[in-house]
Amino acid sequence: MTDTLEAISRSLANEVRTLGTISQNVANAHTPGYRALRTGPDFADVAGLRTVPDQRDGGLTQTGRPLDIALRGQGFLVVERDGQALLARSGALRLDQNGQLTTAQGEAVLGMGGPIVIPNGAAAKVRVDADGRIWADDREVDQLRLVSATSPDGVTPLGAGTYTYTGELQPWQGSVVQGALERANVDAADEMLRLMETTRHIDSVRRAISTYDQMLDRGINNLGNN
Repeated sequence: MTDTLEAISRSLANEVRTLGTISQNVANAHTPGYRALRTGPDFADVAGLRTVPDQRDGGLTQTGRPLDIALRGQGFLVVERDGQALLARSGALRLDQNGQLTTAQGEAVLGMGGPIVIPNGAAAKVRVDADGRIWADDREVDQLRLVSATSPDGVTPLGAGTYTYTGELQPWQGSVVQGALERANVDAADEMLRLMETTRHIDSVRRAISTYDQMLDRGINNLGNN
């Protein structure tokens, strides 16, 4: 009986977890650079479920803003928050009062030599080429540190468009588009289909719980009558 209850409990927990990813995806459908979350089987985990970001490119929105960049290809910017290196996909960048390049949330954007500082700050004419090199007034300043995660399982969302990563990082094979932002790679129709399937699975688990409860009730009653 214990094994049956544990199996039902794991199944229900997995479906609730899947519902959580669907909810998060829908809530971030308009967040630039958002990576949709997907759940799948994980035989190394007792729970049997893992959550990984979808690494497919999202569509592009042209903004014409020099500090907006979009990444094409499976990869991430490297940013720094409180001394910790994190990964980010959103390219809605800013300059702080010291001319340092940051994300919209204030994390320092890292280049090959550390945090990137633009000489003359907002007064500079900034150009970013396809391989991530940054120019200010025709002077090369630095190059964006762009990496790819070899194991999607190791990418864990922290919220606000940043991720931690446990695993080996590889040089990025992609291109940068200046003056554009990547849209979230959330497919509304796909999320609706996942919602319907998950809801049906939850209903099946609910019926299994009801059936099991009735069996226990009959068993207890039979014991009481004997």
